[in-house]
Amino acid sequence: MKKFRKVLDGLTTSSPGGTIGSPSCGSAAGTPTSAPTPKEIDVQETLVSENFQLCKTVRHGFPYQPTALAFDPVQKILAIGSRTGGVRILGRPGVDCYCQHESGAAVLQLQFLINEGALVTACADDTLHLWNLRQRRPAILHSLKFNRERVTFCHLPFQSKWLYVGTERGNTHMVNIESFILSGYVIMWNKAIELATKTHPGPVVHLSDSPKDEGKLLIGFESGTVVQWDLRCKKADFRIYYDEAIHSVSWHHEGKQFMCSHSDGSLTMWNLRNTTKPFQVTYPHGKIQRDGRKESCKPILKVEYKTSRSSEPFIVFSGGLSYDKAGRRPTLTIMHGKAITVLEMDYPIVEFMVLCETPYNNEVQEPSAVVVLLEKDLIVVDLTQSNFPVFENPYPMDVHESPVTCTAYFADCPPDIIPILYSIGAKHKKTGYSQKEWPISGGTWTLGSQTYPEVIITGHADGSIKFWDASAITLQMLYKFKTSKVFEKPKPGEGRAADLVEEDPFAVQMVSWCPQSRIFCVVGISAHIILYRFSKYDANTQIVCLDIRLQCESDDVITPSENENNPCFPEPGSHSPQAPHPASPSSGTPEGVKDSIPCLKVKDRVVRVPPGYQAELVIQLLWVDGEPPQQISTLDINSAYGLLAFGNCNGLAIVDYLQKTILLCMSTLDLYGASDPYQRLTRSPRRNRQSTSEFSMRGLSNFYSDSKKRIRTSYQSLTELSDNQQSIDMERSKSPTSDHVNGHCTSPTSQPCSAGKPRVPMGPEGPRLTRRGPGRPPFRKAQSAACMEISLPVSHTEGYASRRAMLQQLHGVSMYSHDEHHSSSAYCWNEKAAAESRENSFSRSRSSSVSSIDRDTKEAITTLQFGESYGRKSDALPTPCLWVGTSLGVVVLIPMSIPTDQEERMEEAVTIGPCGTVLMLKGSVLRFGFLDCMGAVIQSPYEAWRDPNASEDPDRPRRRKLVNFSPSSSQDTCGDGHLAVVCSEKQAKVILMPSQSCLFVHNITESSFVLRADVVSACNSVCLACFCANGHVMTLSLPSLRPLMDVNYLPLTDMRIARTFCFTNGGQALYLSSPTEIQRITYSQEMCDNLQEMLGELFTPIETPEAQNRGFLKGFFGGNANTVDREELFGEASAGKASRSLAQHIPGQGGMEGMKVAAGGVVGDLARARIALDERGQRLGELEDRTALMMTSAESFSKHAHELMLKCKDKKWYQL
Repeated sequence: MKKFRKVLDGLTTSSPGGTIGSPSCGSAAGTPTSAPTPKEIDVQETLVSENFQLCKTVRHGFPYQPTALAFDPVQKILAIGSRTGGVRILGRPGVDCYCQHESGAAVLQLQFLINEGALVTACADDTLHLWNLRQRRPAILHSLKFNRERVTFCHLPFQSKWLYVGTERGNTHMVNIESFILSGYVIMWNKAIELATKTHPGPVVHLSDSPKDEGKLLIGFESGTVVQWDLRCKKADFRIYYDEAIHSVSWHHEGKQFMCSHSDGSLTMWNLRNTTKPFQVTYPHGKIQRDGRKESCKPILKVEYKTSRSSEPFIVFSGGLSYDKAGRRPTLTIMHGKAITVLEMDYPIVEFMVLCETPYNNEVQEPSAVVVLLEKDLIVVDLTQSNFPVFENPYPMDVHESPVTCTAYFADCPPDIIPILYSIGAKHKKTGYSQKEWPISGGTWTLGSQTYPEVIITGHADGSIKFWDASAITLQMLYKFKTSKVFEKPKPGEGRAADLVEEDPFAVQMVSWCPQSRIFCVVGISAHIILYRFSKYDANTQIVCLDIRLQCESDDVITPSENENNPCFPEPGSHSPQAPHPASPSSGTPEGVKDSIPCLKVKDRVVRVPPGYQAELVIQLLWVDGEPPQQISTLDINSAYGLLAFGNCNGLAIVDYLQKTILLCMSTLDLYGASDPYQRLTRSPRRNRQSTSEFSMRGLSNFYSDSKKRIRTSYQSLTELSDNQQSIDMERSKSPTSDHVNGHCTSPTSQPCSAGKPRVPMGPEGPRLTRRGPGRPPFRKAQSAACMEISLPVSHTEGYASRRAMLQQLHGVSMYSHDEHHSSSAYCWNEKAAAESRENSFSRSRSSSVSSIDRDTKEAITTLQFGESYGRKSDALPTPCLWVGTSLGVVVLIPMSIPTDQEERMEEAVTIGPCGTVLMLKGSVLRFGFLDCMGAVIQSPYEAWRDPNASEDPDRPRRRKLVNFSPSSSQDTCGDGHLAVVCSEKQAKVILMPSQSCLFVHNITESSFVLRADVVSACNSVCLACFCANGHVMTLSLPSLRPLMDVNYLPLTDMRIARTFCFTNGGQALYLSSPTEIQRITYSQEMCDNLQEMLGELFTPIETPEAQNRGFLKGFFGGNANTVDREELFGEASAGKASRSLAQHIPGQGGMEGMKVAAGGVVGDLARARIALDERGQRLGELEDRTALMMTSAESFSKHAHELMLKCKDKKWYQL
């Protein structure tokens, strides 16, 4: 608890320029300013460092690059391993756990200790790990690192303590699960095969014990050799040599025959009575050709042979299709009797597993479903119905259905928003799913005590928007709609469609949502904005379209002083801003250069729209003189004002979406007018138009134009890029100062690279065409946030120029600052001037060399915020204002006059006043926030939601209900001013309004820069949360800007995380950790403490089902399954110790004692107590039975003794 009492200056001391240059604003981090004044502000700050702790909470989505699959048939939980060393464990909805191997090695195989609450993972670095699942956050108990052999296959028999491990050399080792130590018992490959065999059998690809006899181990080698090894006698019972390579083996439950799948697409059945040749060979998908030969088929990678009591056996396998059918999708084949069903999959099959009722391999299996793990999906097929329907997946596995391009996170939403979104989305759900219960139903999960409505919104490359219910650390799809339905489909013959190369012209770049008014805005990659209103009713609507010319000529960039004579704002009394240039799709120059046409064509007819979000207004930026519109970099909407503002690297526009009119459209330079803080010089005569445009604009359009070679952003190429180890190694070997992305130039300091697309040759219209440079049509294939893998520079001295190039991709604009050093062949700067430019990177001195650099830069609008504020120092009451932040660190306030009466608001125009305030910060401005004089957040005004399509009562017409809208009614509460929090990529400031005094300033980072910042609520207070490019997550107190937390969370970050990282209230944040997964984190100590009870339990105490009684006849004629004492065979007493150099044992976190401690908690204690009571009761029952047996025996003995005594009573001793 710390009380900050600061004396603030009056309204007469500093001017905007004086505030910028005052020593207080350039002071050390966190140093406050003070000046005598009669006013005082009391802010009681309650946040301390102990309130913050950073930890991961839960990961949603499909496991990226899956490699392995396992299922516990008793606990009914599923495990998925990935190429990056991750393990996802899934149970019933809500039970979802993510584990990560520290080595990051790919997971090759998973093996559950069935009903034991443990999991064995085999990784590509030849290490076995034992995970404890009896705790909410699993931990590694033991690890075993093989030093001389590579692990290829593992098998753990049910209820066994010994794990069989096959290696690449063909040897088989035994590992004790409890101690994780190798046994001295080894099956060497040269012992397994015959001595006469001259070739190596290859790696072990299969291990399994015989269902009939546990002492028999079936070993399958890659070359086609199969050996049954007698573990007791240490010899081979039989050996099978087959011509085709083996991929998998599956037993019949009786243990008399087994099936193999081969590389030629065949299935072979073998009988143990005669192993000289298979008694059945089938090619399920190989047809007989005219010449009598079989078609050549692809390998059958896996087969499972499962029996059923009530029907024919099931044979399920993947692959085996003929080679001549090119282009066919991957298939899963189900053979049931004579019926063959082929299920085509959307993605390649990684692994599949048949789910059975029993864990015993010597019983009738009774298969119920098949879990199929695809490269990008997880499906479960119902085997109990003849048409094999799939189950409806309860997990959010379709986050990546189309690549994610942006995210938004909203905590503590209105309580009615989630039910209404779910009810609308439920009407569009797919049908045809299996009616049975989802078979992966293990674990337990209860709703935590701290739950509040949370919504996550994802925008995608195909233009779709998805709303997710993220309450209680779960994720469930609520509602989905497509923004592409607003536009006409481009036809290949159209001239405009010629520029729409390939897909993704509708990709979502950013979203803005007001949960209270339910107004939703989408910014698209084709420089378009769509405004949606929510309605529970369908309607026929005509979409209004506004076209805006927001394009600076190159002369605007080079000679900004020419605009000084032009009025930058309409007069206060003017209500008719300059109308935009009329849009005409056919307009253009005689040379065919595009002009005044949008990138997409909006439907110009009345369309029927379903309930949900319905498009009302589309705003499109136009081509200007052959130049495509630049990407929109920021947007803000206010439902109370009825206004929408957006900006890009060219300027700012404000739209009245109630009247469907454009209020303001001007360049960034015009915003300043006489208040321009920079001295902009005239154009250099040596610079030509072509060279200027070549380096002027490098926004996202640079990547969307000829980015087919630069960044392969389609979803298919994403996996190719990631799978190429050579490209990964090359990427890792690059210097942090590298200004290239995939071999292409991204730094503004570099020349265009020859590796890119060749420039258009200069001709009669060459300067006009090549002037576009890297800013060619911005709607090429969309650059999804899921596929950006660009390393960020983490130090100030390394790669500062490439830092700006990264920010261009991050914000979608050209954000050049005067502090950068531009070099080109047209200019030769001396080394001293270049060094000064780097050293004084954030200096505001306007030397001639730095000013000359500024001549050809554009200042981008980087952030916008509507709110009640003071446009000028002399204002006594707050008025609606628009706060504007630019890439040069300039903050501009634009006051507005908005009619309050509903009828006047729809008829009279909104008046925009001249700029009243100019503030300065270091680096690009990222975020605004507003606090009252007590330190509480001031919520933006909003309009309460009303259904636009609901029937109106003529007697009671509906009126707009505005909340927090301040005209004269709120002067008592707002008349004392407010605090404005401004955060840039380098520093944060707290400014008192209306005096514009800088109260506190904090330099957030010197060696890096801030990517995301937001004013959020945490622990019943407010703080400023920041995420930096070097991976640090920071929190600062408000208003004093004291550092509260600084954690190096992501030391190696990339563009995907940078684009999708977002904070929200409640001390939470999220980002896209992989192209298919959303990672949620918390920086609240309170939530970290309560996280254990919010997570699901993976292990629940369940009695192991008893083995079936085989009956007398089956036991007599068929023979019962023989058991074997593996401890006697593999233990140290009989087998000895293994060589120490063969494998190294690595203790886990606390060993078995750590497992007992970690498995604590009320549920674990109760479960253990229940098990102990059950065991005690069982022992007491056994003791009672033994006591009764002893009493019976004693009575019998007494009776026999008495009879013997009576018999011998009258006999003499010699008669005995």
